[in-house]
Amino acid sequence: MQTLVKKWFQDKGYGFLENGTGPDIMVRKAELIKCSYLKVSSVVEFECHIDGHGLVAKKVRLSRKKNNTQNGTRGSRTHPFGVMT
Repeated sequence: MQTLVKKWFQDKGYGFLENGTGPDIMVRKAELIKCSYLKVSSVVEFECHIDGHGLVAKKVRLSRKKNNTQNGTRGSRTHPFGVMT
């Protein structure tokens, strides 16, 4: 799946990913691949799982694909649970 980083708390080692109108997806530093933190608005690819606290991202990596919203052209993208923006 692919989405944007919504929040990242460097001092706490976790953050949240966008999920359209659904609940945010939590991501922990331990799940990051080839990076040590995430920058807000970065595009990431990940696996989404459910745990006792809600949705969590696993195997999170920065996407090599460019986000259409960064160049001023808002393209549609599919959020993890089928919500279109």
